[in-house]
Amino acid sequence: MFAYHEVFIGLRDVAFNNKVTNTALLSYLEDAGGVHSNLVGYGLRDIPNVKKSWVLLGWKIEIFERPAYGDKISIKTWSRGIDKLYAYRDFEILDENKSVIGIATSKWVLLDIEKGKITRIPPEVEEAYTVENLRVFEVTDLEKLEEPKHFSSSADFVVNRSLIDVNQHLHNIYFMDIANEVLPMEVYQNAELNHIRMMYKKEIKLRRCGEGVLWHGKWRTCCGN
Repeated sequence: MFAYHEVFIGLRDVAFNNKVTNTALLSYLEDAGGVHSNLVGYGLRDIPNVKKSWVLLGWKIEIFERPAYGDKISIKTWSRGIDKLYAYRDFEILDENKSVIGIATSKWVLLDIEKGKITRIPPEVEEAYTVENLRVFEVTDLEKLEEPKHFSSSADFVVNRSLIDVNQHLHNIYFMDIANEVLPMEVYQNAELNHIRMMYKKEIKLRRCGEGVLWHGKWRTCCGN
């Protein structure tokens, strides 16, 4: 089963060059996956009934042509495979002519919200999503990333309430914004960063700090395009 999500790229979705940001693209992909899950009965609104929630482990994204302000694009997505604990979702980013201008794959686990633990993906979930024999990358899995020993820059951040999602974690798309803050200015301004690989190692939650609700953490990044 394929699901589609149409998007008009607005002012808040673009950077100083009028091109769509990677954070905005991540939000489009996330919303497309939500459309699919809502259609098959495992979306956000269904969590109270099914007692299950999807948790994202990582992304791999390649942008061939970056859309700009005012463009209309659509996201095509499907379940690419389910293997016991892991589910894989692929995406195509399409322009107004339905040409592919970007591709992405993602890796997920299913969380039992009553037990607070990752659970095996039951057959009825796989059946509901109707796995398609189609993939956008040759590599079928998203291997773990090894943390480099040396970094070009680092910074401390305070994660505030506005960055927290419905699961009470730092929302996954905001990791991109935080990474951008660490990039050297010349990289941030001149590189489109069209090849993206993200891995989420651990959820980040708010914790009490005096009378405020704050989380302090150090973020580091490696530069690339």
